[in-house]
Parts: sequence; C-alpha cells; structure tokens
Amino acid sequence: MARVEMTMPKMGESIMEGTVLKWLKQVGDAIEQDESVLEVATDKVDTEVPATHAGTLAEILVQEGQVVAVGAPIAVIETEVGAAASATPGAPAPAAQAAAPASTNGSAPAPEVPYLPEPDDPEAVQAAGGAPHQPGRFLSPLVLSIAREEGVSLSALEYLPGTGKENRVTKKDILDYVAAGKPSLVPQAPVATPPAPLEPAPAPRPAAPAPVAAPVPNANDQAPAAKPVPSVSGGQELIEMDRMRKMIAQRMVDSKRIAPHVTSFVEADVTELVNWRNKHKDAYKKREGENLTFTPLFIQAVARAIQDFPNINVSVDGDYIIKKKDINIGIAVALPSGNLIVPVIHKADQLNLNGLSKKVNDLANRARANKLTPADLESGTYTLSNVGSFGNIMGTPIIMQPQVAIMAVGAIKKKPAVIETPQGDLIGVRQFMFLSHSYDHRVVDGSLGGMFVRKVADYLEQFDPNTTI
Repeated sequence: MARVEMTMPKMGESIMEGTVLKWLKQVGDAIEQDESVLEVATDKVDTEVPATHAGTLAEILVQEGQVVAVGAPIAVIETEVGAAASATPGAPAPAAQAAAPASTNGSAPAPEVPYLPEPDDPEAVQAAGGAPHQPGRFLSPLVLSIAREEGVSLSALEYLPGTGKENRVTKKDILDYVAAGKPSLVPQAPVATPPAPLEPAPAPRPAAPAPVAAPVPNANDQAPAAKPVPSVSGGQELIEMDRMRKMIAQRMVDSKRIAPHVTSFVEADVTELVNWRNKHKDAYKKREGENLTFTPLFIQAVARAIQDFPNINVSVDGDYIIKKKDINIGIAVALPSGNLIVPVIHKADQLNLNGLSKKVNDLANRARANKLTPADLESGTYTLSNVGSFGNIMGTPIIMQPQVAIMAVGAIKKKPAVIETPQGDLIGVRQFMFLSHSYDHRVVDGSLGGMFVRKVADYLEQFDPNTTI
C-alpha cells in the first residue's frame, strides 16, 4: 500500500484558508477518487472537497472546526501499491501545521466581527421556535461574513435556530433571518418593579379641563436623530437590495469609475450560422439530451478573434499591462432571482464546438441551481453577454474588472438585404445581428476595439456550413 497526503485545495483566487465543517468519511472507510470526503467553509462559499485518490482513509489530520491554510495536509489516503505517494509508506503523516491554532475547547477561533446591538424581545425567541441560547457555538466564515455585511449581532447568532448538523447555522438560515427583517432573538429577563412609597392621600383636585389638541411641532424644533429612510407613498414599495444585488451594484459603479468605457458596434450577416444551427439542433438534442444554442458559436468566434488580437486579453495594474496567455471567457447568466452571475469557460480556445456547448449548458444550469463553485467564477479574461436572449437588438455592457473589454450580442433578426451575385445585385432576406464591444480606453484604442469586434463578425459571417458537431 502507498500513503498519499490529501491537502486543502485552492477554492478561489483570494481564498487562502478554509474551515473544516464536517468529515463525510471516517478513518477506515473506503473512498473512490473524486468522492466527497469533507465539507469546507470559506468566506465565499460552503463546498464539499473530493478525494484526490481512491483507497482507504487512513488518517484524519484536521478536526472539525479547525481553520486550514490552502495546501496544508488534511488527511492521508492509503492507495494500491504503485500509486504516487507524497509521504513515505509506513511513516507517520505530518501534522497539519499550517492550520490555525485551535482554542482550548478544540474549535477554531472565529474571526472578530463588529456586531451591532439589538433590543431585547422575549416574544421573538418563542416565535422563532424557542431556540436555546448557544454561546460560543461554531459559526462558519461564510455565516460570519454575511452577518458582518448584514449587521446581524452576535447575540442574534447565539439564539438563531440552525438547520445544519448539531443545529449549526447555515447560509440559508442566516439569509432567511435577514429576509424576515432581522427580528430580535435575545430574551430579556423580567425586571421587578419596586413598590411605590406610601404617600398621604392627595387633596381633592378641581375638575380636569376639557382636552385640547396637541400643538403642531414647529419646523425648528429639534427631533431625535434617526437613520434616514427613503420617503415612499402608498403607491410605492420599499425593497432592500439583497447581498448579490449590492455586490453587483458596487462592482458596476467601480468599473465605470475605474475604466473609461467606449463602445463600438458592428452588424453581422449570420444567415449561414442560423441555417447550420437549424439543421443540426434537433439531432443534437436527441443525441446529447441538451439544447444547441448560439452561445457556443459566439464564444468560438470570440476566442479566435482574441488569438488574432491578444492585446484585448489583458488587465491593468497601475502603470503596467498584464497580458494573459489563457483565454478564459465569462458568460453572463441571468438568475431566477433577477440577479446576474458570470461563470467562466477556462481555455475556451482549446475546446471544440461540442465541448463549448456542453460547458455552456453545464455552467448555466448550475448557476441557476446555485451550485457553482469558486473555481467556476475565477480567472476570467474576457466576457460575453447575450442580450439577444431577452429580445434586445444591442446593448452597451459594463466591463468586468479587471478585464478590459466585454461584448454583447443582440437578437438575430430577418432583414431585406442587397445580395451580390455573378449575375448582379439582388434583394433577399438575410439574418442579421448587432455586436456591441465595450472596452477600456486607457489601454484599448478605437482601432483595436473596432478591429476586434469586426473580426468576431467576420468569423460569424464566414462560418463553414459543413462544420460537424
């Protein structure tokens, strides 16, 4: 048998550590390669970690609740003889030295989070199902991050009912609590009211005067300070942005502030492309069980144009331009909630049409089911937005930082057009669409931005109708 160390995987560009939530396998259990072994929480997502090798789980090096640095060993797997091993057979596995030190009770120290005070409300505790007080309970980095952003107090988290293992608070629990308006969950002990001192009976009073209307407050009177709330009338509804919408709003504002946007437009005749898809879509659906959309065709054209104009595939860092070797194309996906997310097709230039189609369908389906991983969202170098799927003929998209360009493809429409033939010009019906290319004018001038979108249009117009998929 060979012993192989399993390490904490990298789960995103900015994620340097994760907290072990739960071991799904125990020492002695047989595991298959890519089978989920444990659950890990980061400040962005809770996810399962698959086994790197098939074999038997020989040792668990990190306990539940510990914070572990990316790349640190977390377990030892015994594999068949001949499997690559990073540890000497029979030797004790090194301890998880990169893990953050645990507290005396064995749980990882929770990050310090600024919490806001809340008024006490014992009735809210009963309404919440009578959740017991759980001081010092384990809270994942993701839950703490949401609490910090939403202003949820520590006292509320100590009483908040959890649906996870051992009543652990999950992402859904805290988001449901926020959506409910953050009712106070902290009970208040009853305070006995001291008896009033005995006083002599008051002398008879004259009859009370008739009530008078309260005076109208003067505009100059000082009112207690209060948090400003937008004024609404009976015909309006006040809706607070959810976390994703807040992040989208901030990133869009930042992008417009960082990059001077310029947009170029090209109209492309995609008749051959449309005819090819119409010819193959039913057979593809029957063979693969998936739809053949236009998106992989657009991505293929963009990837080829990036190879022709690599200076589009860059980012800016101060006074330096970073040219990317990999062509990683993000696709904007509209979610059922109305929000937007951009999963990434990595090394899109190395995939054929069938591979691109499967990747597009997989990412779109998992995005709408909230099953994307951090790796699905990182390292994008260029973005494509299909506004035509909403019936729009064109758009002016905002750049995804730190990229320097983004393309929007509009709806395909039939139009009369002049067709040049050896016998002369004719009027015919053709399929046209607009391409909108927004780019960062700090590093992409009109010539490069315009030539790039024209090249994408050329690849679409010159699509080979004999292409197989």
